[in-house]
Amino acid sequence: MNKTLQNWLSSQLSDLKTNNLYRPLVDLQTPQGGTITVNGKEVINLSSNNYLGFANHPQLKRAAIDAVEKWGVGAGAVRTIIGTMSIHEELERRLAEFKHVEAAIVFQSGFTANAGTIPTILSKADAIISDELNHASIIDGCRLAGLPSEQRPVYKHKDLDSLEDCLKRMADREKRLIITDGVFSMDGDIAPLPGICELAEKYDAAVMVDDAHGSGVLGGGRGTAYHFGVHQKLDIQLGTLSKAVGVQGGYIAGSAVLRDWLTQRARPFLFSTAQPPCVAAAIIAAIDLMETDASYTTTLWENTRYWQENLTKLGFDLGVTETPITPIITGDEGKAQQLQRELFDEGVLALSVVFPTVPRGKARIRTMPNASHTKPELDFALAALEKVGKRLGLI
Repeated sequence: MNKTLQNWLSSQLSDLKTNNLYRPLVDLQTPQGGTITVNGKEVINLSSNNYLGFANHPQLKRAAIDAVEKWGVGAGAVRTIIGTMSIHEELERRLAEFKHVEAAIVFQSGFTANAGTIPTILSKADAIISDELNHASIIDGCRLAGLPSEQRPVYKHKDLDSLEDCLKRMADREKRLIITDGVFSMDGDIAPLPGICELAEKYDAAVMVDDAHGSGVLGGGRGTAYHFGVHQKLDIQLGTLSKAVGVQGGYIAGSAVLRDWLTQRARPFLFSTAQPPCVAAAIIAAIDLMETDASYTTTLWENTRYWQENLTKLGFDLGVTETPITPIITGDEGKAQQLQRELFDEGVLALSVVFPTVPRGKARIRTMPNASHTKPELDFALAALEKVGKRLGLI
């Protein structure tokens, strides 16, 4: 091995640890649930994106097992060669119907959906206008589009005046694409989609919404666009299949011509093996549940309100959240990591989030109540947070 490279890696890791930015991987030893086992210790789980509790749902497991028996364990090729099975086509039809759009296309992850879609629909003559707090996958997708920085203006977070200024400056571009998260993953606030759509219409711009954290959570599970009633005004909707849906993957929903173009030119679609058929089957089972049983979403929001109301009463700073994403903001990176460690000692898993995921000085633990939590589990976690929060001077 090259000593120069290995020494550099060791030095960088040492710097991360010195600055309280190093985050070791967590070893989960049970299925996802309200209570899990981590590093041999049973803890209340407040760090999962498993919003509806589907990751370990019996119907999804049964669907996956049945699909393995019927289709095998792998697709065996990329979609454009011989990796498109009937079950993949069925999944995309179901997603399109669920989202009330013409067509949908599934990618291996939400990240690759952004990385594949944004560069594929833009040219050097175009412009991308992006919210400053958009997810890293949007940022990388914009970079991959290859436009110069002046054609990729960033508007102030949720600031429609700032967005309009960017649109005016990009008026001479051939196409203008506004991109925003539907729900912002670190703060839990929601994009002002009605205002964005009005400006898009005024300035002849297309709108793309990354609804990874709105999928299954808002709008009857169909996302932020349906929450606001503007789904017919959007050109591109990205959804995830690995959070509320509980499985794995991401998808783009929109027009039939959009899907057709992406099948021809989106590089992650062209050069990655198709999802295992059991994944597609489990997702279809999740769509069935979302369409027929509203109790999962109802329980999610009941738990969210209970959790957030009690944290606020205790005096924690939850920022601007409007969704189940519940940050407990510490500011200091060292304090966030100490809060994580001491909560774990008390039997609660709530992971810290530090730079580069959030800006320096904006560290937090990010708690995620979900539909699988019981009230006793949430009460246990609240008691632990009160105890540790007082000890660390956070409340």
